[in-house]
Amino acid sequence: MLLDEFDYTLPAELIAQRPLAERDASRMLVLDRVASQWEDRAFGEISQVLQPGDLLVFNNTKVFPARLLGRRRGITAQTVGKNNPAQRGFLTGETEFLLTRQESEDIWQGLVHPGRKVRTGEVLVFGNHELEAEILGRGEYGVRRARLRANTGTIEEAIDRLGHVPLPPYIHRRDELSDRATYQTVYAKVRGAVAAPTAGLHFTERVLNALAGRGVETCEITLHVGLGTFQPVRVEQVEDHHMEAERYEISEAAAASINRALEQRRRVIAVGTTSVRTLESVAREHGGIAPGRGETRLFIFPGFEFRVIRGLLTNFHLPQSTLLMLVSAFAEKNFVLRAYRHAVESRYRFYSYGDCMLIV
Repeated sequence: MLLDEFDYTLPAELIAQRPLAERDASRMLVLDRVASQWEDRAFGEISQVLQPGDLLVFNNTKVFPARLLGRRRGITAQTVGKNNPAQRGFLTGETEFLLTRQESEDIWQGLVHPGRKVRTGEVLVFGNHELEAEILGRGEYGVRRARLRANTGTIEEAIDRLGHVPLPPYIHRRDELSDRATYQTVYAKVRGAVAAPTAGLHFTERVLNALAGRGVETCEITLHVGLGTFQPVRVEQVEDHHMEAERYEISEAAAASINRALEQRRRVIAVGTTSVRTLESVAREHGGIAPGRGETRLFIFPGFEFRVIRGLLTNFHLPQSTLLMLVSAFAEKNFVLRAYRHAVESRYRFYSYGDCMLIV
């Protein structure tokens, strides 16, 4: 299967740059997999679309300000050429360190940009030397391993104080204070994500109450969104792509709720692709949904056999992304791409702060 098979054309103006004033005011394209039909709805109507007894599975990971902007030690605005194209989009001499995975209290993996000149042994400084990152090693595609040191308070406190909301690169603006709330689900609890599980951004207490009144059950699991979710596919043959590991946790209560729904043949509907990957990964490893912690590298693309989910709420995804491949595995690739073309023609808002689709 070729990467080009998952391409589509998207006008740049349809990429949402800001959230709506009301989370639940987004549009929702409802796809019927059996009938190969779709319907334009409003997300606020989701409680009317779902059935009593359906189980919605949320990912309650919490985004932290993982984007650190600083400078290489000894590099100042005066020592870097203003016309250096490698610095485009950055302050003069500025270096970004996007934290992607914590190994221990002070050892982190992350993406450095511009990273070509950042060598092992070099130190990045953030704020007024409040936080430093010593580069311990380098991997592929800008990945670095670093030791963090806080000169004021704890490392976590320094990250929270100095870090920026890790908005995706297709949002062409700097993060704002409001993004700390809007780029977070209302049910976020467990700190650890470097990107939001964006399908959940549409929910409000009003919608959750309406779902409960409808008899729709909910439960929460955790998958900390990391490099595996947003890493681009760099191979022509889709099957050759390898996912990076991401950490998950399923509580005993959540496992019991999901297994009970499966036994009773009620629909399990995942809120977001991260919930899908967690549930399907655990089901393959344990034969059912077992409580516990672990990591998943599961890559879902057409031909995959789903064992748990019978519905999916998800945002619209980038062309040629693993997320679009997962959706195409669940709902049939050509049908999904036709629905995407309809969404473009109907001026839906795309990506993280955009509209959503419900596939049942």
